[in-house]
Amino acid sequence: MTDHTPPESGAGGRPAEQPIRLRAIVLGLVLAALICALTPFNNVYRQATPLAGGYFPLAPFFILLWLTLLVAAARKLFPSRLFFTGTELLVTWAMMFILSGIAYTGLARTFFINLTAPYHFATVENRWAQVLQPLLPEIWYPQSPDAIQTLYNGLEGGRQMGWMEVLARIPWGAWVRPLAVWSLFVLVCYFVMVCMINLLSRQALRNERMNFPLLRVPQMMEEALDENRLWSFLTNRYLLAGLSVPVFLHLINGLAFYYPDIPQIPTLILAGKYFPKYGLFSGFYKLKIYLYPAFIGFAFLASKQISLSFWLFFLLGSLLIGLLSVLGYNIPSAALGVTFGPTLSRPEETQMIGAYGVFFLFLFWIARRHLLGALRHGLFMKTAEPAEAEWLAIRFSFWGAVIGTVILVAWLTVFGMPPLVAVLTVGAFFMVTLVATRVICQGGIAYFTLTMAPTDGLLALFGPKFFGTMGIVIAAVVQKVLFVDLRESLMPALLHARKATAGAGSRRLFAGGLLVSLVVGLAVSFGAMLSLCYKYGIRELPLDWATRTTLSVYENIFTLVESPIQSGDWVLIFTVFGALVMLVVVVCYHRFYWWPVHPIGYLTAYSSAMRILWFSFFVGWACNALCMRYGGVVLFKQLRFFFVGMIIGDFLMGGCWAIVGLFSYASYQVLPT
Repeated sequence: MTDHTPPESGAGGRPAEQPIRLRAIVLGLVLAALICALTPFNNVYRQATPLAGGYFPLAPFFILLWLTLLVAAARKLFPSRLFFTGTELLVTWAMMFILSGIAYTGLARTFFINLTAPYHFATVENRWAQVLQPLLPEIWYPQSPDAIQTLYNGLEGGRQMGWMEVLARIPWGAWVRPLAVWSLFVLVCYFVMVCMINLLSRQALRNERMNFPLLRVPQMMEEALDENRLWSFLTNRYLLAGLSVPVFLHLINGLAFYYPDIPQIPTLILAGKYFPKYGLFSGFYKLKIYLYPAFIGFAFLASKQISLSFWLFFLLGSLLIGLLSVLGYNIPSAALGVTFGPTLSRPEETQMIGAYGVFFLFLFWIARRHLLGALRHGLFMKTAEPAEAEWLAIRFSFWGAVIGTVILVAWLTVFGMPPLVAVLTVGAFFMVTLVATRVICQGGIAYFTLTMAPTDGLLALFGPKFFGTMGIVIAAVVQKVLFVDLRESLMPALLHARKATAGAGSRRLFAGGLLVSLVVGLAVSFGAMLSLCYKYGIRELPLDWATRTTLSVYENIFTLVESPIQSGDWVLIFTVFGALVMLVVVVCYHRFYWWPVHPIGYLTAYSSAMRILWFSFFVGWACNALCMRYGGVVLFKQLRFFFVGMIIGDFLMGGCWAIVGLFSYASYQVLPT
């Protein structure tokens, strides 16, 4: 499996490995903790451009950009001092973006609502107090009604309190037990993810030489810094031309946001009005075109095959809706049954259940030799480690993943989930996350959402009675905590970090710093979100999405507990259809070098992220294809600086307007939320 993007220029005389010093780890940890502390206030209260959003988060890159400029200036002023190398700055950046998602959608955004919703929103009409609450493990939830009520209403006089006073006034006695129990689960999950990435990354990095479009810009910047050509890199005429596009766009639109007399440049086109509501093209009735310069840049840097696949499968998926209607298959949404997918709304979208399963088996097949080698290492059948060291020893990672998985299964069974169901549930969680990691990292999707939830596949295959009452409750709640809102999941960030630090020595030092930082990031994120909620009250915060999606989970749990009905036939039909389509695509992709589309495009056909990004991938693909056809590799190496400039400019303006938003009544949004 190889990408078709022309190879990047080499690193010149740069050594294969550069040692990293403790200062880079400490700086990354401090900055990451600071981002975790500020993110809830910025993202929720100010509703500014998210500091930590997606898989190329704004704050870490904005900080990296200015750190790079400061280090370059310091080298000029103090030529005998080496404050930081480019590789060390990449390590610092990796620490920041790994932790940044924990403070928001990756965990904290819905966590405390998830732990209080079945008690706070229980009414006589919904009967949650009689049906759900007796099933919920008490240790999972705060058992103090006053603590829950204050979380939603805010502390009396909380708005006038300082943050440290709010932190001291939080009723920690009610939260100690649930936070301890859930922290154990979350940290073990994180540890298993670290071990899995450590075991599997060599397959992607070395055996397949996978392209990582989201890492191109930071790597190019830091290579330029290490080779003392940062000034020539930043003043490249193509880069400056690309930089000017988002700077001009967001300068005008940002000023228009604060001064309405200034006309805006439209960045959203409602294209659906040009399509009929019924007929073959009815699936395009709500089509939208978003203009995001940075995402066009990422699409250009991805392989043509992948960029083509994203927008093509999205359009084909929309066309299927109209085609079924024309053929007379007017499938009602009720045929979907009870599902937990965050954006699953039509039976046709359950194709992804089969597609994810087949693609996972495909990844397993192409990595079979690598996995066999890891297994032999883990079982002491092979003693020599690879010449190139991993973050952690292979044997340690193998047994860490195994023991961590056993702990997770035991954690679920202790609270009432049947052992077999626990094994399958944990397996489904990590299977879907691994596939999503591949889609994000190889495709260069900085903003990604799942269509279906991991438990949807198990429900479609085995039915709700297989889970049992407690199994349904536990699987759905745990899934909502960590494995369904994958806009900022940890595992893709870990694989990106593994690639970003591939040229760094002292990897054991980085691994130790990473494990410590995960504990620190979790603690800071929990403290920051609790402080925000108790200061202002969830009722007064714009957490509608988090509340709505969490309530939907408990409503679905209630429905399945009361009436454990098997999914309809249409779900099974489309699941099988999705598996067959993916099987054809992966076989053709693997066997025929001329095959034009990539399997991961099909996996995103119904993702809400692609509704926003499809046009960006279309423009990036078109520019890449035209460039390669008429200018070849030479033109590509020149023109890529234009798209690098668009990425830098978009995030530079995003960071600037985010700073403005921290000190104003509202904030101009640069990137999708």
